[in-house]
Amino acid sequence: MKATLKTKYDADKSGAASTLAVNAGDVKLRASITDATIINGPSLNGLALSVEKPGFFIVDYNVPKKDLRFQFMNTVKVAEKPLNLTYIHSWADNRTILDGTLVFDSANKVSANHTLGSGNCKLKYTYVHEGATTFEPSYDVAKNSWDFAVSRKVYGDDVFKATYQTTSKVLGLEWTRNLKSSGNFKVASVNMADESKRPKVTAESTWNFEV
Repeated sequence: MKATLKTKYDADKSGAASTLAVNAGDVKLRASITDATIINGPSLNGLALSVEKPGFFIVDYNVPKKDLRFQFMNTVKVAEKPLNLTYIHSWADNRTILDGTLVFDSANKVSANHTLGSGNCKLKYTYVHEGATTFEPSYDVAKNSWDFAVSRKVYGDDVFKATYQTTSKVLGLEWTRNLKSSGNFKVASVNMADESKRPKVTAESTWNFEV
């Protein structure tokens, strides 16, 4: 069986997390821990287990909170275009989220996200220009506000992204670097509304192996 181990370190929060995923036939089994699981002796804090059948369902179980989260996915055709539907239900807070994405072609898609009982709906349009630049305007119905995001691939696999939230007038800049040779994935983001302009940095590493 193939297995994948991912580790992540967040310098801003001084915290770390690891996830072990194992392919068992057509399903994936995952176990995730954080530094809270290990610090001060082994414990159940930060431990999460999940079962996934890609494209069909995901079941997550938060061990310390005894909380189940169900996610079901399906794709239907609308005017010969794929409509990807996702149903998410969290057991503890009894919250249900419906998400749908209509894919017109490789460059254009529209998505909607709605939490049942909230009276709110979030809409987003995604346009990919020449496979390198992505524009994503989004609209929050409840807040009657727009957010904007623009990202572009640079230097091969690196991605530079800018976001702007109209309600808070916050401009964010983010640089993502993917080092395939070492499996490291680094992210640096800066909130331009923060006077210190101190970047938030996270790092991820991935190892694939046979078990």
